[in-house]
Amino acid sequence: MKAFRIISVALLLMGGLLSQAATTAQMRFHCSGDTTTLDRLLLEGQQSGISQPEALVSFYAHKLLGTPYVAHTLEGDNEMLTINIDQLDCTTFVETLYALARTTLQGRQSWRDYAANLESLRYRGGVMGDYSTRLHYISLWIIDNFSRGNLVEVTPDLPHATTMVKTINFMSAHADSYQSLKGDSAMVVKIKRMEDGLRNHQMPYLKKMWLNKDDVRQALHAGDFVGLVTRIDGLDISHLGIIEKDENGEIYLLDASMSGGKVMIESEPLGRWLKSGKNTLGIRVFRLK
Repeated sequence: MKAFRIISVALLLMGGLLSQAATTAQMRFHCSGDTTTLDRLLLEGQQSGISQPEALVSFYAHKLLGTPYVAHTLEGDNEMLTINIDQLDCTTFVETLYALARTTLQGRQSWRDYAANLESLRYRGGVMGDYSTRLHYISLWIIDNFSRGNLVEVTPDLPHATTMVKTINFMSAHADSYQSLKGDSAMVVKIKRMEDGLRNHQMPYLKKMWLNKDDVRQALHAGDFVGLVTRIDGLDISHLGIIEKDENGEIYLLDASMSGGKVMIESEPLGRWLKSGKNTLGIRVFRLK
């Protein structure tokens, strides 16, 4: 069986029409069981009775613990709305949590509504086009989704938060590292145009030195989305996950871990865990709006 297969349009249309821009012919699933899994998870979310957004994100994250880490699941010959609940990297993990929680908060239980919310989060203006319409940089991801009422960044409100200015252009500067850019000069031009809005970009962040402070721990919620701010030239965020809290209020990162090979809770508190990351400067924090 191929790693990815496109479920037939006829099969999916049996349940009704979709509300998002992407048609079923523009969707790519890992397997036909993905829709059943999503419907089951959404039913469990409704039955949980949880209505607080970050608590829902945390609820779904625990449901996905142990899911294998697999990179590059969104890539292919053509841009498609990829829905893969069985294999996650750090970005698709956070996207999955958002779409599950948002769908539940809307009082809906269908994978079709999940797909609409996933598309809304992943693409500029909430509508999938070609590769350049995907919100590749987290800085653009938050700007675009904030403007449409999907997410809010709470980093500036955290104790000890500061700002940095950085030009973000990693993709065009390393085009040969991206399957969809390699040898496609026209697409590289589109990516450069997208990056034009991120020249001397000012972004808030919390230095990792503050993560052991009580006031910071109290300000962070279990279920907050977290991006790790990197010193790598041209890049803003190098990794995503969510905040996990233990019974003592200590904060950890719950993420799709490349080194651990699965969705897991990192073994050390976040501040200590980040100490060994020479390229990690701190964090940015986002919530469902």
